[in-house]
Amino acid sequence: MNIKCIPTGVIQENCYLIWDNDTLLIVDPGEDADKIIGEIEKIKLKPQAILLTHTHYDHIGAVDQLRDAFKIPVYVDEKENAWLSDPTLNLSGNHPEMTPIIVRPADELWEYRTYQIGSITFKVVPTPGHSYGSVSFIFDSFVVAGDALFNGSIGRTDLYTGNFEQLINSIVTQLLILPDDFVVYPGHGMRTTILHEKQTNPFLRGI
Repeated sequence: MNIKCIPTGVIQENCYLIWDNDTLLIVDPGEDADKIIGEIEKIKLKPQAILLTHTHYDHIGAVDQLRDAFKIPVYVDEKENAWLSDPTLNLSGNHPEMTPIIVRPADELWEYRTYQIGSITFKVVPTPGHSYGSVSFIFDSFVVAGDALFNGSIGRTDLYTGNFEQLINSIVTQLLILPDDFVVYPGHGMRTTILHEKQTNPFLRGI
């Protein structure tokens, strides 16, 4: 299994390309569609789907450009499907200097279960707290955690539907139960491991 991180946009959101054999998945294409397409062309595989951990503007800005370029479906949690086309809910409308982001509704709504797309198998688990429709994707040796868990930190909980206690519970019950050597790929910043966060993350001390 291969994974490539592509930082996008002004606030450097992490888009991920995940591929194995003949299957390529795009996770959270936040902006810079041309940059992402350029990296896809280097891999020489046609993407099969766009997977969204949640729908804040910095994670969805290039969704429609990529779905149209490759004619592929978009997956999102039902709780946030309406956020894609609502700049107030996806928070792009909160920034006067930003063009509001309006994305067409998703093609598929997540169920919390194991999926197989092409040759890639992964599990979708709910990790609300940063937003109430946030999910994480568990692969064979790593997890893509969106804005739930970061290297040395956790996601913001002061935004619409954010909840600190809920986020901590999500991290403890869905992420910290993974093997210690699991790599965590967050929505921003550097990758980390489950063990490193158990040992050093100030928000998780004493848990």
